[in-house]
Amino acid sequence: MSTAELSTWLDIPRTHPFGVQTLPYGSFTTPDAPRRRVGVAIGDAVLDVTAAAASLLPGRAGLFAAGSLDALLAAGSRAWAEVRAAVTMWLTDERYRDAVAPLLVPASRATMLLPFTVADYVDFYASEHHAVNLGRMFRPGSDPLTPNWKHLPIGYHGRAGTVVVSGTPVLRPSGQRRTPDGEVVFGPSTRLDIEAELGFVVGTPSTPGQPVRLADFEQHVFGACIVNDWSARDIQAWEYVPLGPFLGKSFATSVSPWVVPLAALAHARVAPPPRNPRPLPHLDDADAKEWGLDVELEVRLNGHPVSRPPFAGMYWTAAQQLAHMTSGGAALRPGDLFASGTVSGSEPGQRGSLIELTWNGAHPLVLPDGTSREFLADGDEVVITAAARGPGGTTVGFGEVRGLIAPAWSR
Repeated sequence: MSTAELSTWLDIPRTHPFGVQTLPYGSFTTPDAPRRRVGVAIGDAVLDVTAAAASLLPGRAGLFAAGSLDALLAAGSRAWAEVRAAVTMWLTDERYRDAVAPLLVPASRATMLLPFTVADYVDFYASEHHAVNLGRMFRPGSDPLTPNWKHLPIGYHGRAGTVVVSGTPVLRPSGQRRTPDGEVVFGPSTRLDIEAELGFVVGTPSTPGQPVRLADFEQHVFGACIVNDWSARDIQAWEYVPLGPFLGKSFATSVSPWVVPLAALAHARVAPPPRNPRPLPHLDDADAKEWGLDVELEVRLNGHPVSRPPFAGMYWTAAQQLAHMTSGGAALRPGDLFASGTVSGSEPGQRGSLIELTWNGAHPLVLPDGTSREFLADGDEVVITAAARGPGGTTVGFGEVRGLIAPAWSR
């Protein structure tokens, strides 16, 4: 029986983005029980999976004992399928109601934590619309795409230690930058930006020196989350030649607290855009499973919607990104996180960064309170949400990633 045909004994509207079709995983505490636990979101509640597995799935209870997703990620795809099937049964079979109901915590009482230990963090640059927009801004009169862009997924390594969970304040970074009159100064960034993205969480490791094939994507990737790759555009512009982003992107990367399993995204899979030229064999997915994803993101600035980026138009898929990331022999580890890069569509209202929405500050956003923004101001709050098509007309929700800009640290 598919999840579209399943009904839960909880009182949850079928339209709820955290219905039985989703069942995302996270890590949480509550005021009365500060010990970290693994949870699964169901409606407006969180199921304490750490406690439930101890009595209902003892053979897998060790995967949840530490309260993070680390052990589950490392357990591999067979364990992921077994646990998801068990949790689905607990929440849909009346026989489990008495055992499971006491383990449901109102989501409003849960404090969400970073759900897993981030081993490595890689960020890609996979939206052709985003890349073309930036190319037109900074290389007018020439080809907006660099010669390599349609041959491989361009990316860079970030700092895993600066990945933070939604709700963590984002301090405005300081760094070296060049002013419009050419003076080189050090100080707080004046062009702080967002990047609305999806992130993919690796579970099963790979062997050093052995590339991961496109066909093996599902064996290694556990699920997806929302990412806000905060960017200090002025610091980035001064530092990135010749080795790419560094301090302009390493101060904070926010992720949503819920990781949506790949299994929940089966009905959201779509064909990616046509590729020309055809990718080299290790990236050629013409005869492979389609890993474009029909996911709609929404960006709100101080409560006001400013963009709705569509993920389905991303030129490079997550499967291709994983294949490229390992093609030189780099090994995967449980907890590796790789992000899609800014999600932008073909329309102005679908751009996933302020540098695009304001065209590098030339056309500021005007907010309902009458204020305008070229880039982020202290006190601004950005919230990014995402949802995918689910089975039988349902919606698979990702939750949100939220960040409030705090003033730069003062020496």
